[in-house]
Amino acid sequence: MNQFTEEVIAIIKAIPEGKVMTYGQIAKLADHPRGARQVAWILHSMSKKHQLPWHRVINAKGEISLKGSEQAELLELEGVKRSENGKIDLKTYRFDP
Repeated sequence: MNQFTEEVIAIIKAIPEGKVMTYGQIAKLADHPRGARQVAWILHSMSKKHQLPWHRVINAKGEISLKGSEQAELLELEGVKRSENGKIDLKTYRFDP
């Protein structure tokens, strides 16, 4: 596993309950500011193996990218509220380590 992947996994594992991070924010923290798509791939391919809190990662618009998934329900159980248009307020819920 390369260093970027290891860092992405560590960052995602550190997102606390009730908070979210964006794909781009995670990529930037892992020293790869244009690596948002790689973060998405890592999340998709390694969530089960590494027990990642995948539901805490959203897009830069504050939206859930995975339509029809349980992500919204899991976030709601953690206290993350969405507006009427379905967006998550990043000023309130963004985790900034």
